[in-house]
Amino acid sequence: MTDPVHKLRIRGLRKTYGSVVALVGADLEMRAGEFVTLLGPSGSGKTTLLLIIAGLVQPDAGEVWIDGTLSTYLPAYRRDIGMVFQNYALFPHMTLYENIAFPLRMRRVAESRIREEVRRVLTIVRLPGVEDRLPSQLSGGQQQRIALARCLVFEPPIILMDEPLGALDRKLRQQLQLEIRDLHQRLGITVLYVTHDQEEALAMSDRICLMDEGEIEQIGTPGDLYFRPRTVFAADFLGESNLIDAVVTSRTDRTVDLEGPDGVPITATVAQAIQPGQKVKVLVRPENLRVLAAGEAADNCLRARLRDTILLGQVTKYYARLPDGTDVSVAQLTRPGQRRLEPGDEVCLGFDRASAVGLPLPESATRG
Repeated sequence: MTDPVHKLRIRGLRKTYGSVVALVGADLEMRAGEFVTLLGPSGSGKTTLLLIIAGLVQPDAGEVWIDGTLSTYLPAYRRDIGMVFQNYALFPHMTLYENIAFPLRMRRVAESRIREEVRRVLTIVRLPGVEDRLPSQLSGGQQQRIALARCLVFEPPIILMDEPLGALDRKLRQQLQLEIRDLHQRLGITVLYVTHDQEEALAMSDRICLMDEGEIEQIGTPGDLYFRPRTVFAADFLGESNLIDAVVTSRTDRTVDLEGPDGVPITATVAQAIQPGQKVKVLVRPENLRVLAAGEAADNCLRARLRDTILLGQVTKYYARLPDGTDVSVAQLTRPGQRRLEPGDEVCLGFDRASAVGLPLPESATRG
């Protein structure tokens, strides 16, 4: 099953801890040079999946292929994988030089080459000249760069990152997100990254693997998951969402006609198979809703009563309630002289059919 294109293939991975199912039938492929993020809430199975790939946890079933080699039961040290952890995992008593040199020494690389490689990766992570310092003499962000340098120095086929920016403040997180993304693009490294932060996943990933309750909900580009989610969970977890109850009246290959709150007709796109008579949720992102002026038309119009208006600088947020009690939010660019709206005003919220997605309800909701 050798495949020079795919650095990682996993098939049917399953892991349980007693009666708790941590991972169910996970399938994933990663191409060389790809940045894939495992995203999901706590307990979704993303760290379990990462640890199985690293060889630190054994699966109950399934296969792991790394760089064309069946690696399911190989010990961690034989997988040649780089790992970056949230707590840096640097040796506190060693200089930064010795920390970075450690994986090369374990591979019995010549000392002359070790010196060259340490200097090379310190330049890559923009920390030249710090070889003689101890980890405690660096900031948290600098320590994380050293942890990344220690991974880069032995050129592993895959680098696994387990919430590596979780301990940093917001501003530093955003800075290192850009630096890691830049490194990935410049060096063509293959990265599997774990986070529960939606914005981090959207900003850094080529593809996102969204997980929930041990299962993979959807795999796709950030645009796929944001604009074309396939489940209610995916729509609700990633970004701000308006989810509106509706019933399917008819459908074609690409569009669906629905009856929304208070019998209002809605036309939307279709994420997957839904049939006439089926109850669904219609996803409309706040930025795709707009408060219509008198005489302004849109594919869809929902009557609502305004609850609040908040000016956030360049964006104005409107909060409204539909006739069935559903709360929705609207995000519009703030413009000088725009119409002043007050709580209690009746408004028409317009949106295009291309910006709305009809999603089937979870099985538990349909059974209920």
